[in-house]
Formats: sequence, C-alpha cells, structure tokens
Amino acid sequence: MTSKINTEAFFKISYGLYVVSSGSGKKINGYISNAVFQVTSQPPQFGICSSKNNFTTELINESKALSISVLKQEVDSTLIGDFGYKSGRDIDKFADTKYITGTTGVPILLDDTIAWFECKVTQTIDLGTHILFIAEIIENDIIDSSGVPLTYAYYRDVKKGKAPKNAPTYIGKENAQTAVPNAGKYKCIICGYTYNEATETKFADLSDDWVCPVCGVNKSNFELTN
Repeated sequence: MTSKINTEAFFKISYGLYVVSSGSGKKINGYISNAVFQVTSQPPQFGICSSKNNFTTELINESKALSISVLKQEVDSTLIGDFGYKSGRDIDKFADTKYITGTTGVPILLDDTIAWFECKVTQTIDLGTHILFIAEIIENDIIDSSGVPLTYAYYRDVKKGKAPKNAPTYIGKENAQTAVPNAGKYKCIICGYTYNEATETKFADLSDDWVCPVCGVNKSNFELTN
C-alpha cells in the first residue's frame, strides 16, 4: 500500500505556545516553543523539544536548567516576533521585557505570561535535528489565574501565524500542499514576513484587525510581491 501523508492532519494535534528560556554565565536567551508537555507527576517533570540550532539549546546544555513561561492568548505580536523569529545571537531578547532570575540563574519571562515553571534538566535524548530535554520542576507560580493560555491552533487559525523553521512542527516547502492557482504573496514592509495565499486565507478576506504575526503591524503595511 502506498504511504500517504496529509500534512494538515498534524495541525489537529493540540499544542500550547510557551517561551522556554535558559542562561549560562552572563548569557541569557529564550525562544517560542510549542513542544512542552508534562511527562510525570511524581516527580513533576516536563518534556521540552528544542532544535540543536537554537542558541537557547546551547545554554540549556551548559546550565542544565531552563524556565517555561505559559503565554496568554492575546500575547503581544512583538514578543512573538522577537522570541519566535529572531536569534539571541543577534539581539538581546530580554532587553525590553519584564523578567526575574530563578534560583538556578535562568531568566523567567513575566510579560504576557499567565504561569511559569523553573526546572532542572534530568535527561537529554538526541532526536537528530532536535534534543528532548526531560526537566524536573523546582519552582513555579501563577501570575494570572483567569488568563487563557495561547494555543498553537489559535495562533495559526486566528492570528495566522507560522511555525519558525526550528520548530518541531515546521513544514518546509518540499512538504507543503499543492499550490493554489493565482495565489499571491504579501510581504510586510516592516519586518519582511511573507503571507502566502497558497496555503492560507485570501489576504483580502482577512479581518481588519488582523496583524503581522511577527511585528504586529496591520494589513496596510503589506505589499503584493507577485
């Protein structure tokens, strides 16, 4: 029987969106992750899947510690842009954010966060392109008990966001669905993000309050590129 994979089925798996952070010495960084999940309750442990290309992965390997910030549903798009699409090797992602330093020395993001966890790494599993960290919770807190956590489905379907290339759920062009005839591409003149109608809603049909998922500007800052 011929194997057939429909990549749209992957988006039916439920994910949250988080900022995973770490630090080593004077270096701190964090990134947007949709691969955080609880694996045991006694002891309380999470699994965190992180690309080997991420700067944060290097810091986790050095410090053997990390933090997880649960993002609220109406997160600022600028935060998504900085932590999700930019590299900590190029910018200080925490420069304009509110954060605290945990007992392990890792930064814990507080902006647009409804809860956080500080963890120590107990195991690492090599997955080829990614590393699966198993981490035990040593401290946590709730910032906003009434806040609604951001899910990947909401980010994708409502905010029309995309997974960065280092995300475990990233689907490259070679795996994309068949292109839609006459589909246009619209580029954000502020940050360069490209909205592709071939795999999304027609740009003209997006709601008036839709904003760029990377830098947060409105539709008027996009221009047709083809």
